[in-house]
Amino acid sequence: MTLPRLSAATWEARVARGLPEHVRGPAVDPAALTVGQVHLGVGAFHRAHQAVCTEDAAAATGETRWGVLGVTQRSPRVVEQLAPQDGLYGVLTTGPDPSLRVVGSLRDVAFPGRDTPRVLDALAAPTTHVVTLTVTEKGYHRGADGGLRTTAPDVVADLAGAAVELQHDDGTASRTAVGLLVRGLVRRHRTSGAPLTVVPCDNLAGNGAVLRRLVEQALAAVPRTDEVAAWVASSVRFPSTTVDRIVPATAPEHRAAAAALLGLEDEGLVVGEPFFQWVVEDDFAGPRPAWELAGATFTHDAAPFERAKLRVLNATHSALAYHGALRGYATIAQAVADPDLEAMARALVDEDVLPTLTAPDGLSLDAYRDDVLQRFADPGTGHTTVQVATDGSQKLPQRLLGTAADRLAAGAVPHAVARAVAGWVAYVRATAAGDLVVDGRRVPLDDPLARRLAEAAAGPDPVDRLLALREVFPEPVATSTAFRDAVRAALRELTLTPAAR
Repeated sequence: MTLPRLSAATWEARVARGLPEHVRGPAVDPAALTVGQVHLGVGAFHRAHQAVCTEDAAAATGETRWGVLGVTQRSPRVVEQLAPQDGLYGVLTTGPDPSLRVVGSLRDVAFPGRDTPRVLDALAAPTTHVVTLTVTEKGYHRGADGGLRTTAPDVVADLAGAAVELQHDDGTASRTAVGLLVRGLVRRHRTSGAPLTVVPCDNLAGNGAVLRRLVEQALAAVPRTDEVAAWVASSVRFPSTTVDRIVPATAPEHRAAAAALLGLEDEGLVVGEPFFQWVVEDDFAGPRPAWELAGATFTHDAAPFERAKLRVLNATHSALAYHGALRGYATIAQAVADPDLEAMARALVDEDVLPTLTAPDGLSLDAYRDDVLQRFADPGTGHTTVQVATDGSQKLPQRLLGTAADRLAAGAVPHAVARAVAGWVAYVRATAAGDLVVDGRRVPLDDPLARRLAEAAAGPDPVDRLLALREVFPEPVATSTAFRDAVRAALRELTLTPAAR
């Protein structure tokens, strides 16, 4: 039987018939919301995380000004999913007793390929007070030095658009998230000049400072933007954040479970674990949603939380993904259930990560490690090893190589990090050669540097060649003979593991 599709009208009819025990609707009336927040990168993570928190914050205060304009980046797919549903979508929370909530804070969706003028108007509007981003590490277009790749063709095109915006509206399509933001800032300065807060929510250490630097570099590359740059320095804030919730890809079994609960077809369904964390640096230029009333933590220093999350959770996630995929495991839960891989993940934290961390206030790092591994073991999340293993060249510097650099600086050889990196080397080599099969499917090498990685991995000494890539490995790590030897030794052991052949 074909179910009717979720929309404002079908949801109203569903509510009139009575909702099951484990289904609830928007915490606020979606029709009453006006847009006060623009989100760049409206993928599954935002819809299961910040959008839910924003809705609950609005409900807690009774404010109606915190509707969200969600902006996709790479394709119009999310627009096609959500526009026919009037922005409504479900969040299926996994666990032994699944539940579903329909979220209504997303009041509009846009694709820059055809909607750039509308997005720029929203970024410039004085009624927009907050811009959030989840565009993944590679979405920031950073070079080997961490700065903006101002010579990349897509960035060049957006900087040309920013130059036009100095004089009048530019209707050309934006190609990058940072470029779109910069163009919006130029238009905002030219029109309202109202203060703005830009809140990055991606896995980059010091993500607020990183994004501020990219914006400054972009403006420096555009002639006659001195006044805009001065306004950004005085009126735009970039607080750092840490975000955490496992949001796996929505699978057919998730859709079936949601349809059974909701009685409607939901093309925009997302899935999340029960756990939620959002740590936000308290540095805002103007009004903001009362996120602290919806579970967020505000702090004057987000750095200890960022480092703990990146080096404990994200690092072990990546290590389990590479080693798990090499052993044929389809999910992270299957990988961490392997005693050898669970021991590897625990050793990574205990031997190398914890000595580099200062515990944030109120957080036990030992307990955090145990909680992370327990969360990974939940089969309900369905996070796949291949999904987590993508874009390794962008993830390793944040998740593993900072720890390696700190340990080397302290005079220690980070053998546990070397084992994790060896897993990445073997994964790159196997996927580049087309030799890795997981869950019956051949796994391709999915990485922005895929061609260069494949060339390096095909050589007689893949460790030397891969560690020579400065876009990935910082000099203190790449030039350490002890670390290279440790990676080589770990790779030899991995190669001799029958399950990894």
